[in-house]
Amino acid sequence: MSLPFYQRHHEHYDRAYRHKALQSTVSQYQKEAKSRSAVYAQGSTAYARRSAAYRHASAADFSLESSAAYSHGSSAYDLDSTAYSYGSTAYDHSAAQSKRSAAYSLDSESLSKRSAAYSHGSESINKLAAAYRLGSETYSLGLKDANLMIEDQSYKMSPKAKRAKQNLISEDKENEAMDYSVPIFTGRETSISGITDTEEERIKESAAYVAKRNLFATGEGVSVSKVAKSTSEEAHHEKKSRKVAIRESAERVALKKTLEETQAFHKKLNQDKLLHPPEFVIEPRSHTVWEKQNVKFHCSVAGWPAPRVTWYKNNVPIDVQAHPDKYIIESRYGLHSLEISECDFDDIAQYRASAMNVKGEISAYASLVVKRYKGEIDASLLYAGTVCMPLGFGVTPHGYASRFEIKFVDAFDVAFGREGETMSLGCTVVISPDIKRFKPDIEWYRNGVLITPSKWVQMQWSGERAALTLTHANKEDEGLYTLRVVMGDYYEEYSSYVFVRDADAEIPGAPGAPLDVRCLDANKDYVIVSWKQPAVDGGNPILGYFIDRCEVGTTHWTQCNETPVKFARFPVTGLIEGRSYIFRVRAVNKAGISLPSRVSEPVAALDPSDRARLRSHPSAPWTGQIIVTEEEPAEGVVPGPPTDLQVIEATKNYVVLSWKPPGQRGHEGIMYFVEKCVAGTEDWQRVNTEIPVKSPRFAVFDLAEGKSYCFRVRCCNSAGIGEPSEATEATVVDDKLDIPKAPGRIMPTRNTDTSVVVTWTEPPDAKELVGYYIESSVVGSGCWEPCNNNPVKDTRFICHGLINGEKYIFRVRAVNAAGLSEFSQDSEPIEVQAAIGGGLLHAAPSPPYDIMVLESVRDSMVLGWKQPKVTGGTEVTGYYVNYREVIDGVPGKWMEANIKAVTERAYRIQDLKENMVYQFQVAAANLAGVGTPSLPSQPFKCEEWTIAVPGPPHDVTCTEVRKDSLVLLWKEPVYTGRSPISGYYVDMKETEAKEERWRSVNEKPLQKKFLKIGDLKEGVSYVFRVRAANQAGVGKPSDVTDPVIAETRPGTKEVVVDVDDNGVISLNFECDQISPNSKFVWSKNYEPIEDDSRLNIDTKGGKSKATFKDLGEDDLGIYSCIVTDTDGVSSSHTIDEEEMKRLLALSHERKFPTVPLASELAVEILEKGEVRFWLQAEKLSGNAKANFVFNDKEIFNGEKYKMKVDQKTGLVEMIMDKLEDKDEGTYTFQLQDGKATNQSSLVLIGDVFKKLQDEADFQRKEWHRKQGPHFVDKLGWEVTDECNVMLKCKVANIKKETHIVWYKDDRQIMVDEEHDFKDGVCTLLISEFSKKDAGTYEVILKDDRGKDSSELKLNDTAFADLMNEVCRKIALSATDLKIQSTAEGIRLYSYVNYYVEDLRVGWVHNDTQIRFTDRVKTGVTGEQIWLQINEPTPQDKGKYIMELFDGKTAHKKTVDLSGQAFDEAFAEFQRLKQAAIAEKNRARVLGGLPDVVTIQEGKALNLSCTVWGDPTPEVSWLKNEKSFVSDANCILKYESGKKVSFTISTVSTLDSGKYSLVVKNKYGTETSDVTVIVISVSGQTDTVQGHNQNNLTVSKKKKTMTASKRNDAEKKDFIKPQVEEIIATEETPDPNEFPPVETEKDTKSNQLAAKKTDGKATVAEMVSQPTESMDRQGKKPLEKKP
Repeated sequence: MSLPFYQRHHEHYDRAYRHKALQSTVSQYQKEAKSRSAVYAQGSTAYARRSAAYRHASAADFSLESSAAYSHGSSAYDLDSTAYSYGSTAYDHSAAQSKRSAAYSLDSESLSKRSAAYSHGSESINKLAAAYRLGSETYSLGLKDANLMIEDQSYKMSPKAKRAKQNLISEDKENEAMDYSVPIFTGRETSISGITDTEEERIKESAAYVAKRNLFATGEGVSVSKVAKSTSEEAHHEKKSRKVAIRESAERVALKKTLEETQAFHKKLNQDKLLHPPEFVIEPRSHTVWEKQNVKFHCSVAGWPAPRVTWYKNNVPIDVQAHPDKYIIESRYGLHSLEISECDFDDIAQYRASAMNVKGEISAYASLVVKRYKGEIDASLLYAGTVCMPLGFGVTPHGYASRFEIKFVDAFDVAFGREGETMSLGCTVVISPDIKRFKPDIEWYRNGVLITPSKWVQMQWSGERAALTLTHANKEDEGLYTLRVVMGDYYEEYSSYVFVRDADAEIPGAPGAPLDVRCLDANKDYVIVSWKQPAVDGGNPILGYFIDRCEVGTTHWTQCNETPVKFARFPVTGLIEGRSYIFRVRAVNKAGISLPSRVSEPVAALDPSDRARLRSHPSAPWTGQIIVTEEEPAEGVVPGPPTDLQVIEATKNYVVLSWKPPGQRGHEGIMYFVEKCVAGTEDWQRVNTEIPVKSPRFAVFDLAEGKSYCFRVRCCNSAGIGEPSEATEATVVDDKLDIPKAPGRIMPTRNTDTSVVVTWTEPPDAKELVGYYIESSVVGSGCWEPCNNNPVKDTRFICHGLINGEKYIFRVRAVNAAGLSEFSQDSEPIEVQAAIGGGLLHAAPSPPYDIMVLESVRDSMVLGWKQPKVTGGTEVTGYYVNYREVIDGVPGKWMEANIKAVTERAYRIQDLKENMVYQFQVAAANLAGVGTPSLPSQPFKCEEWTIAVPGPPHDVTCTEVRKDSLVLLWKEPVYTGRSPISGYYVDMKETEAKEERWRSVNEKPLQKKFLKIGDLKEGVSYVFRVRAANQAGVGKPSDVTDPVIAETRPGTKEVVVDVDDNGVISLNFECDQISPNSKFVWSKNYEPIEDDSRLNIDTKGGKSKATFKDLGEDDLGIYSCIVTDTDGVSSSHTIDEEEMKRLLALSHERKFPTVPLASELAVEILEKGEVRFWLQAEKLSGNAKANFVFNDKEIFNGEKYKMKVDQKTGLVEMIMDKLEDKDEGTYTFQLQDGKATNQSSLVLIGDVFKKLQDEADFQRKEWHRKQGPHFVDKLGWEVTDECNVMLKCKVANIKKETHIVWYKDDRQIMVDEEHDFKDGVCTLLISEFSKKDAGTYEVILKDDRGKDSSELKLNDTAFADLMNEVCRKIALSATDLKIQSTAEGIRLYSYVNYYVEDLRVGWVHNDTQIRFTDRVKTGVTGEQIWLQINEPTPQDKGKYIMELFDGKTAHKKTVDLSGQAFDEAFAEFQRLKQAAIAEKNRARVLGGLPDVVTIQEGKALNLSCTVWGDPTPEVSWLKNEKSFVSDANCILKYESGKKVSFTISTVSTLDSGKYSLVVKNKYGTETSDVTVIVISVSGQTDTVQGHNQNNLTVSKKKKTMTASKRNDAEKKDFIKPQVEEIIATEETPDPNEFPPVETEKDTKSNQLAAKKTDGKATVAEMVSQPTESMDRQGKKPLEKKP
């Protein structure tokens, strides 16, 4: 939690008082002290009196070394911190000044008051002298009371610093006349406790100091003259100096001796050194205490900055958050403490307090020894808390034997007072032995803080009785008061609480007064006032607070704010520098304004550095040194921009800015201008146009809440206005500190017969909490009273002053500066009575038993055991475990394993020896004491468990035992194995059965840690055990439970669910076997109920009620109740979702009695289109009546509405002839039958009303429609056995003249035959129905009486439904599967009437769905559905099923492809395959040559094609049916067994002829012919078929082929050769059908093209697809619908 801004230490920016020149001057002056002549004039009498004053006051004198640090002022401390005295000096400046003889005189009267008067002869410093006299007088008066409160802990140095210049005075210049100024800054040391009684002296003191500082800063009245003086003045000065030189030298020697005696002391306490390392003023001391006692270590630390103290235990930092009930660490006003509660043996250690700041770290050590008392003592003394311990329990560093026995007799008890009253606390102290010379020190503490006498607090000690008097009690005085009697190193304490209530308000209903008003972050013209909100608001919320100020010395109070502020901090501006103020705060609510708070301590409006000097001793005491300061010229220095500007607090009312003064500012005082602008703009506005800002703090008011602002600051002096600082980040005007949330888990516990201890948890995300207020209320009274009026910081508080025997509830709210939180939830009621037994006698519990090991590692073991069978009349508070070593079967000595009792029935024993055998015993304890230890356990070996399975569960108990069931509870194992626990198994057997009779109750592992076991035999005794399981397996079983007899004991009662007349749902449990200490313990799902936000539990006598606050889904579960200190009385009730709904319905019914309705308000349309509203009550009396409401207006029976109430049948109805647009709205029938009421509403708006209105109109039209020919059954469809679709409808009221017309998609369907309407059915048949038949069909009936139509939409879903039926019919028409062999394999097929794509086909082989591949595929050809199995293997044998799925049902056809059927089919496949291979692999020309090629003579001819065959065919050429071979002119090529080319480089007429390409292999031969026609040059034409570049003409060729085995009825081959460029003679063929033909010019390009197209020719096999047709019976061409 971060500190508030006002508690953060500020750096000191002004270091001018630590000038190096000053330090060097001091150092050199000390070295030459013996050789220098005196330059001071002082009367011997005055000095003698001054010396006597020093000796009389026992004051610390000033050392040469300590006084050298003029930069911060020298300090003088009395050893007892009670008095200070000030030396005074008189200075003689010149011969002229000696005439006026500014002799320093002190009379005895002023000396007794420790006042000093300064008298200076020089006229040039008259003003300065007057200021000094004023300051000295006020200082002397202020010395009467050294208790000035320190207003702030961190201050900045004054911006008006002086630079001391070195000025050494040697013997040869002793008599030289010169002018100089001596800056003497006086001050005094004050104590931090108490206040100054004479407040009028404060303002004088501050004003004097400011006046002195301003005089030195401006140079007014002080001049430094270098002009030579007259001869007469020099002579007089020389004469004066010689006369007094010897006398002053002797006095200086005597003074030096006195200073040297206190030099060491001043080195330690010199506060002029702003930073010094920590130092223990009081070190913590060692303690030896008894077990269960509390002990507190104290220490006090000095240092700057304030050191931070950390406590260590055996060099390990103490974590208070981890052990909140064990340790309490406090740091208040430099006093640090560590409190250890209920010490046990684990607390024996060396404790270290470490103090650290930026200058270093220091530690102090103390030891704690805890011993156990073995004799007979009064156990109550161990827990008395505030009562002192007897002699034997004295806390001393030497053990038990204390030299003194301190007893408190007639001690003060808890006290209650009221504001304004005088309260006294007293106690008689008896100390033995009584040593007259050894007197005790009496100290009083409030909340652990030492109290010092003041005008509010007075202390008395008569030698026997100590008393403390609060002269005017205020709420600030409330707290825990402790009287400590110290005898040397020994002390005893007694504590009790003091409560201070609010005084009676002047205005009834006004709030209580605020408290703890403090002044923070004071500066020249600014201070922050903080306070704490009161606990009492007068019954109305506090609207805000008014802050008042009063100047010290006056009685006039001025209100600082016009409107109340809610934030408990407020910046007060506009203070006058140098003046002191006090503040008070008043709270206001709508009833009025409260009484004012106690006034704050006075605070001076000073710069922090000035205040620091005022709190110190005089900064320039007489030390024999002269320091000359001279103002350096600072004209023309414009100050620089301030630095480190930041927003240190922002609320809805104001924003506080803080910054550092600029480094460049000269020695002239500076002021500040603050500017603001809305974030995102550059429109800067000056905030303080009228009020000058002198402090580096400023509060900006009048900002728009919720807006974002930026701020910047400028400095100014007489030279001008400086540059602005860097702007701040955008700051939203809103409270940065949120009001805390409500505390939680309020738990009251009994304490005494008039007090209750209340504990709670801190609210989440709480920031800067001030404390908590607690309120109490007697159950049922509704009146809340505050338990404390001063916020407590702890989360535990003892509420005193309660009435014994009454039941109280408590609530808590948190407080911070933003306000008070909401109240917490009310606590459970608690009856006020003493905690220990409530006055009843109890016995110690019996021994625990069945000790077992739950986990074992190398040096520790975890034990578990069962609770005692006899608890002694009260619940067991804890257990103590002992252990002993067993060596070779010989047990050793018992040793204690735990000093502090453990509450769980499982405990880990540390620091055991590995592989050592141990025995254990356990003893239980309650309020009556510790019971008898258990018998020694069986020996267990301490060794590391390495098993993977979990250890045994423990604490297995049985509850809710009935004749046929019980509930078993257990806790998870301590040792979980190598993986997390996955579940539990429960075993059971009859008690007398053998071990092998154990049987598991559950087959699957349980995730819960409870199980209800049923099917038990009444009267039979059972035992149970539990095993845990993880991934590795099932672990060891738990210890066996005690035998449990399955029986329902007489008087057994169950948890009853009740819903009272107010609808409150509660669980009730009653027990008539309770003892005085029995408690009802409720749990949910067998886990304690910790969240009381859902359930209120009230227990009275033998009845307990758990009331649901708002039953919901979060409350679902098993609720059980166990009554402690009984023989297992328990019961449970399960609330599941159905039970919750039932209870909620019943609750609502009980809250609001209603007329039961058999049916809610409903609406229906009558035959003629009338609208009927009706509801029916289960029962109505003769006095029942109904109100009819439409849109919140009652309607009555009339022409439009016809209403009727039938009390006999409970029927209430209203009929309307027609629904119009204005009838849209809400209809309500209100019933009243005696006190019971009910109503039912029906909302008819929007689509609902429109639908009802359309339905009414439709019904009306239907009635009119049925007056002529009409449809009885609308148009529908059915599928015939032939898989055709028939549309049909049923008509009525038909005559001969009635016509019927069919339409599809608004086009008339011409039907040849006439309908006779004999059977009243009209039909339209659609054969082979498919997707193209989808659409909208309409049939119209018409005659002279009217017409009617019916429409059927066969689209989307409707079409899908129809197709499903069609598919069903098709599937039913499928023939049995047959087997057919093909060249590729075996085909299974079936025929259907006709096939549609919507019919899904699936195939199953040997009960396995076939996955279709390239080898196994399915398809449809016409009406044939087939499965093709290519290359069948023996694995393909088996049973095949064809599944036809019509969308809903699968229809199956089966064939057995195995045995002879498979063999025959396979043989036929082999035959067909060979024939297909021959056809496939025969030689052939794929890229056929053209039939005719016409080319010009002299050109080059290039023909190419692709051949194929397996094996590779032989290629030969024929010309004119003769063999033809390659020569030089004609080049024949055959490449790669695929590409064949024919090239003639130069074509001549001799090359004309028929060329044949013959390809041949073992499967067949094929010939491709091409005719080449060469045209001579003389016969060339310009253009051939429109092509003028390549004189080439090709004609489509005819191909002939011969195969060794060819079946003309088989497949046809389509050859698609690729040709680059073609010129047609008669026609232009497809360019893809011919190979490339190139001319000479394009040989290269054509060759590349040929390569690209090489091998790309394909053969396509055309498979005939089934054709579909639609044959409509008697159907004619469609005509457009008229």
